[in-house]
Amino acid sequence: MVAWSEYKSQAKSRGALALELYVAISTPAQEPQDVKATLPDHLSYQAELERKGQLAFAGPMSDETGEHMQGMGLIIYRAESLEAARALVEADPMHLSGARTFTLRRWMINEGSMTLSVGLSTNAAVLS
Repeated sequence: MVAWSEYKSQAKSRGALALELYVAISTPAQEPQDVKATLPDHLSYQAELERKGQLAFAGPMSDETGEHMQGMGLIIYRAESLEAARALVEADPMHLSGARTFTLRRWMINEGSMTLSVGLSTNAAVLS
């Protein structure tokens, strides 16, 4: 098994982006009403992290069919280290309350594309 830092160095040397982010998969641990009760504080916390530039993306995930809400969520953080990312995810009210549990992993972005369209007079932004 290759060490993460070695793989990251190899990716950079071959011209890959090698942008390191941190991915939390958040799973309900209590009843749906417990999750819903914590939702306002959770969303407020995420908005705060977004303002600080620490939240890259977040949102719910479907079941494997793509047809139903499963209750799982995916949260992608910007942080200096895995430990710093763990502190962010542990401080989320959903996880603090025990309504949800999480797994946390490093994620290296090497390839892909994004498009951002900004309307200058309308202040509209579209990410695709």
